[in-house]
Amino acid sequence: MKLISYSYNRQEHYGILTQQGIIDLTTRLGQQFPDLKSLISGGALKHAQSYSNERPDFTEEEINYLPLITHPNKILCVGMNYADKRLEFDQTDPAPTLFVRFADSQTGHKCPVIKPAITNEFDYEGELAVIIGKDGIHISEKDALSHVAGYSCYMDGSVRDWQHTWFTAGKNWPQTGGFGPCLTTTDEIPDPANLVISTYLNGNRVQHDNTSNLIHKIPELIAYISSFTALSAGDVIITGSPGGVGKKRIPPLFMKVGDCIEVEIEKIGRLTNFIVDETRCNK
Repeated sequence: MKLISYSYNRQEHYGILTQQGIIDLTTRLGQQFPDLKSLISGGALKHAQSYSNERPDFTEEEINYLPLITHPNKILCVGMNYADKRLEFDQTDPAPTLFVRFADSQTGHKCPVIKPAITNEFDYEGELAVIIGKDGIHISEKDALSHVAGYSCYMDGSVRDWQHTWFTAGKNWPQTGGFGPCLTTTDEIPDPANLVISTYLNGNRVQHDNTSNLIHKIPELIAYISSFTALSAGDVIITGSPGGVGKKRIPPLFMKVGDCIEVEIEKIGRLTNFIVDETRCNK
């Protein structure tokens, strides 16, 4: 099952994405579960799936995508988690590199990603996102995947010249992180450690790898993170970006206004965003 968050008539909705269209769950379940995070938290994914064969309510052209989880409690990001990326940045620390994103730094599928006016080093990073489905702390690796609701694509836009000794400053400009298009539930992805991931800039493939090459696998990340902070349903873990980022290319390759950036992950889909100018957005 593929679930999305979107707006219709300026109201937040969520629903099931099918090849025929979108089955709206807000009209069916919204009184009990007002958004996708509450549906997950309420353990109602299987209940939602019972509507998956109903007639669609909307086409994609009638809605506007929102970030998949619009108000996550936590967005935890993992850096330097593919071997090629670690080589590019000469990283040797064996522990997971972690930083945070804030909810207002995100945007949805087919929505603008805002290039901050202060930088000319706006970089792409395609990543697999893990959406937590069940609360927990001190989660063991063997139980970790039972705490996952599903997976999505993430474009972790990075302002490189603001990534100093701490990554967070370069990751939290408004609308720099694309999140979507959908949450693919775990029944469709029993093994997240074998998914092809690619990033495309203006149709040209700039990153390509497989999640089998994650240095710190998803169960390890969940166990490690939950050892120091409680995870709750709807929290997001962004698992790291493959090599091939623009900062380390010769010459460097950064995103510019008018560019199209896409992240495609096997069994999930293709997240598409367009780069716009911050100064125009603020007018």
